[in-house]
Amino acid sequence: MLRLRSLPIAAGLFTGILAAPAAFAAGNPGVGGCESEWVCVDIKVPGKGGSGQHEAGDKEKTSDSSGGNATEPPCEYELADPQPPAGSEFWEGHDPSEGGAVYLQTCGPLTTFVYGGPGGPPAAAVDPAVLAQQALDKMLLRGPEIGITPKPGGKGVVGMPVYLWTEKGPETYGPNVASASAGGITVTATAKVSRIVWTMGDGKTVTCTTAGTPYKAAYGKKPSPDCGHRYSAPSSTTGSGKFHVTATSTWTIDWVATSGQTGQLTETRDSAVDITVAEVQVLN
Repeated sequence: MLRLRSLPIAAGLFTGILAAPAAFAAGNPGVGGCESEWVCVDIKVPGKGGSGQHEAGDKEKTSDSSGGNATEPPCEYELADPQPPAGSEFWEGHDPSEGGAVYLQTCGPLTTFVYGGPGGPPAAAVDPAVLAQQALDKMLLRGPEIGITPKPGGKGVVGMPVYLWTEKGPETYGPNVASASAGGITVTATAKVSRIVWTMGDGKTVTCTTAGTPYKAAYGKKPSPDCGHRYSAPSSTTGSGKFHVTATSTWTIDWVATSGQTGQLTETRDSAVDITVAEVQVLN
């Protein structure tokens, strides 16, 4: 009897019989019986239909890539015992004397018979998208290292230009590069901030596609050339007496595999500060 030891085959799959090849079907009573040398399991044979087929796209992908489904579980292999006779279609044209063997391959809900050469079962396919996520996990990506005028602890003035920026670095703006390898494939991922959305605490937001320009005293009352704001009311109008400013970075991570696949991941990180903005007091 062909034994499926410790294989995760659901009870619902025990619905039919896998017919043996002609060279191995002596005494086989046919579909509906279990007296043959093959198990009564609805297993997909290469090139034939089977209710155990796994439909692509039934799990949510963790990345937008050509690398495939990053949540797909790895395949498991078990040596078929006993081995099918020489000439069986499961040998895929090979002869047992070559030193290879037939294995049961289980990938999620789908079980198939596959041929493995003298070196063992077929190498499990490596999903580049999984390696891309592993490379991303090696990176330390942080929210913006906020620069702002007025400085936290200081006091700004209504109507004056507010400069917004972040210090540039691999962890706060990029580029941040990491790699991961498996199965002869290496994926290199490069993360960069593509935009920063500043929530200013007064109901307004500012979207900047640069790191911003750090303020210098020489700029005087000139507005920021690329990332700035003006408050039209004092922070005393808020319950806390301060404007809570949040900066949210969108990290775009492009990855490329040595096998040719490419893809992209997205991450967000944020930081926050509180600032005080007052009205100008006019003395008569």
